[in-house]
Amino acid sequence: MQVTRLRVYPVKSFAGNDVRLAQVQPWGLAGDRRWAVVDPDGVPVTARQVNGMLALTATTLADDGLLLGDPAGSGAELKVAAPAGATPIPVGHSRQGSALPAGPDADAWLSDRLNRPLRLVWQSDPPMRPVNPTHGGHPDDRVSLADVGPLLLTSESSLAQLDRWTDAETPPLDMLRFRPSVVVDGDPAEPFAEDAWPFVHLGDVRFRVMGPCDRCVMTTIDPGTLARGKEPIRTLAKHRRWDGKTWFGVWLVPDVAASAREAVIAVGDAVVPG
Repeated sequence: MQVTRLRVYPVKSFAGNDVRLAQVQPWGLAGDRRWAVVDPDGVPVTARQVNGMLALTATTLADDGLLLGDPAGSGAELKVAAPAGATPIPVGHSRQGSALPAGPDADAWLSDRLNRPLRLVWQSDPPMRPVNPTHGGHPDDRVSLADVGPLLLTSESSLAQLDRWTDAETPPLDMLRFRPSVVVDGDPAEPFAEDAWPFVHLGDVRFRVMGPCDRCVMTTIDPGTLARGKEPIRTLAKHRRWDGKTWFGVWLVPDVAASAREAVIAVGDAVVPG
């Protein structure tokens, strides 16, 4: 098996970026989901509520700032500096408490495009947000503003099985619906084998598998057209439902010792479970 795709999402719920290689930090891939959108009261806003967020882009700059883009709309771009010296504001992200506001220019850019008052916030460095122990987090595990774990791994062989289960009139599903950090080709003879991995090596970096990822309504939004449908939740509910949830992909935590040094994973790296 090998890594076939790597994705980084600088802003939570924005479109992600394909990368050929990525630095692995204890809380995830470098530059991944360190920014997020909140309403004026600090309540998190995601593409679950505002589908249009999926059409906006963000690229991490060398100074940890962002270049925001709106390719599906006006095409306007905005450079945003990392607000390292800003006064924190309360935010509602679980186990986070506060974040640093990006400032009025970024807020106005977002608000204009998404037609509601919004704020852009940044998670300070290094992230100190603990991984929820009920999802398999250990006391020293830390995570960016991702929902549950530092990285999400999905398998092409598992997606192929999901497509075989799905109604023949439904086009093959885009893996981007699942917002993976790492995509592997997997073993065609063993779809969903990743559910049972306790650990996995991606290249030279070892990861602990926290467990499978329960999937939400966001997966029913086509990332290209933003149209909503019933898949993949409808089919997952028939074949991958337990504990009242549907499941696809697994959460990973980087091995702390491995990530304490310069740890990098790349497309083409070998994938070795165990």
